[in-house]
Amino acid sequence: MSFDLIAPWFQTLESVAFGNSLQHCRIACLREIKSPRRVLLAGEANGRFLSELLQLHPEVEVDCLDASHRMLELARQRINRLMPGNAARVRFLHRDIKSWVAPKRQYDLVATHFFLDCFPEPDLSGIIKKLSGVAKDDATWLLSDFRVPHSLVARLRAQSWLATMYLFFRVTARIEASELIDPTPFMRHEGFVLERQQLSQNGMLKSEIWRKSANAILGGAARCGVREGSELIGNRRDN
Repeated sequence: MSFDLIAPWFQTLESVAFGNSLQHCRIACLREIKSPRRVLLAGEANGRFLSELLQLHPEVEVDCLDASHRMLELARQRINRLMPGNAARVRFLHRDIKSWVAPKRQYDLVATHFFLDCFPEPDLSGIIKKLSGVAKDDATWLLSDFRVPHSLVARLRAQSWLATMYLFFRVTARIEASELIDPTPFMRHEGFVLERQQLSQNGMLKSEIWRKSANAILGGAARCGVREGSELIGNRRDN
């Protein structure tokens, strides 16, 4: 899998399809977490979330992992252009996450934005296990991604978009996934509890805060008051 071919047009494609909704989703929960010291961004793409993270947390150190060399260069260029000198706080790692030799318990924040949806179920389980292993015992995980809503019209709309996107990215980026797999059960299995979920685009997009907990149990999301299918984002209903 590599997004090298479409990297120069990635932001344009995203904007044409979704406007600024995906970026809003990436940063929706960023101000709600405590200040991290060391962060892993897996599949960061062209650095839009990275630049917000560096600006908000001036002491943070970041490892930015991506299988696309061109995406990493775009991210580096963005930081050099918008925040001169701050690229020194970032290690740009050109690695495939499946073959990446991951350090143990190094990060107090892990972030995956529109990344886990690229993998079929067998790979997804292993990747979440690997990312769990690099997270400290009390780490936070920021996750944003697509989802399939429950209501009929919204579900049909989401399924149509997802089918189109999977076909496109299987051809242009050689992703292996052909359908969206919900990472929630794998996250819970690795000891993460869902603390907050914000939905937008009629429930098609989600932004979540997960917390690693030794006492995590199945059903953690229900216990923290997350309502599956809710269309609330903050205090505003998304229409």
